[in-house]
Amino acid sequence: MPGGPQESTSQDPWSLSFMTLEWVGDIDGCLHIIDQTRLPQHNQQRILKHPADVIEAIQQLAVRGAPAIGVAAAYGLCLALRGCDQIDQVRALWQVAIAPMRQARPTAVNLQHMVDRMNRVATSPSCTDLDGVSLRNRLLEEARAIEAQDQHFCRAIGAAGAELIQDGATILTHCNAGALATAGQGTALSVLYHAWQNGKRFRVLADETRPLLQGSRLTAWELQQSGIPVDVICDGASGSFFQSGEIDLVITGSDRVAANGDAANKIGTYTIASLARAHDVPFYIAAPSSTFDFSLENGAQIPIEQRSEQEIWSIAGGQRPPKGIGYKNPAFDITPASHIRGWITEAGVLQPPFEAIR
Repeated sequence: MPGGPQESTSQDPWSLSFMTLEWVGDIDGCLHIIDQTRLPQHNQQRILKHPADVIEAIQQLAVRGAPAIGVAAAYGLCLALRGCDQIDQVRALWQVAIAPMRQARPTAVNLQHMVDRMNRVATSPSCTDLDGVSLRNRLLEEARAIEAQDQHFCRAIGAAGAELIQDGATILTHCNAGALATAGQGTALSVLYHAWQNGKRFRVLADETRPLLQGSRLTAWELQQSGIPVDVICDGASGSFFQSGEIDLVITGSDRVAANGDAANKIGTYTIASLARAHDVPFYIAAPSSTFDFSLENGAQIPIEQRSEQEIWSIAGGQRPPKGIGYKNPAFDITPASHIRGWITEAGVLQPPFEAIR
């Protein structure tokens, strides 16, 4: 965020010029986020003081990206307890907050994992005898640990994938899997940041990512902030670039990975993965272990969020098709494991059954 502290440690090969989200204050503090619906024209904060504010921000995509909404949800649960010190009331408010936060969006499993992790702490034997203030401090400590873990995962993913980038390569990415989608450097874009810091020079093609243009609005903006050359292309143009041999590598993020490696990501990812396979271009998924859902055997079991029809036509200045025309707006599709060369995680570039992160 403008003027806010930056993520910076001795292990960081990349310095961020903004923070996607930040808890400000103590147990009665609030969550500051970059309102991503306003980028790139306006880089402005939204201050969230209630769990309903966080749920709204997640559903509106003001904060988005599977890791980022997991972190936001953890802090959002802490917001449910602001100003409350009596242990009975703290526990009652906690129980009310859990289910709505867990259900804020259905596809990205990080959100569910982090809400469940926070609830395990709240209901653990070690917290049974705590007073209200002590329990609130313990929960805020856990939310901060979730944020720090995501930052670590981002750095490790970047380091693990950087060797895949060749000097002079052209890399295609889809949607936004950068710092704006995480609490750290990103997943897919962290790979690019590490490679660039290591002296590799390459260019990026960012699919615009219809209908909400996360590629052209967010990824291109983020890469520009970082000094990495990027060109935006229309979603329908990627086939032409594959056909002409201009794409050497594809890296995207993911919102949920099933046990067999099938991956849910922003709608259009499966199309790109199919084109990459047809043209023998390596396609990689970059995602932390928190995005893997080993309770699901395959991608057919991943719930796909359906979003408003307004997202489809609002970007066209309200020039919607004639009345009576129906819409379908799935937010994600499933890329089968057969189309994925490797899964870049904090534990390295893996293959199923992903024993290193189970």
